Amino acid sequence: MTVSRFGVSLDEELLEALDKYVEDNAFANRSRAIRHLIEKNLVEEKWKCDNIVAGAVIIVFNHKKKEILKKSSEIQFEHKEFILSSQGFHLNEKNYMEIIAVKGPSRKLTEISDLLISLKGIEHGKLVMSKAE
Repeated sequence: MTVSRFGVSLDEELLEALDKYVEDNAFANRSRAIRHLIEKNLVEEKWKCDNIVAGAVIIVFNHKKKEILKKSSEIQFEHKEFILSSQGFHLNEKNYMEIIAVKGPSRKLTEISDLLISLKGIEHGKLVMSKAE
């Protein structure tokens, strides 16, 4: 990949915010942070256009609540054409994390993610999408 250089002018407040973003996210330098933000913006634009994207739905819940795993499996089966795979991990004695790999139109993946994350008892949930094409 060819890299091009260009100059950027920012007001002091925005530059401080950029430096904090670099530090908070452990980027090696400002260029990497700006590259990340541009790529993130491009991916989010693809989501809005309902392009085909790939991603992962991550849910964390108390593993003693067995009904969540059952309901998650039912939702995945109902949308099996968009589910690539799923895998679960016991994080500690209480928490279980399920990662569900998905691919399809961004709007549909968001809908599936909302169904999973809104299950009663989900302690944390997030959809991460990336360009697939």
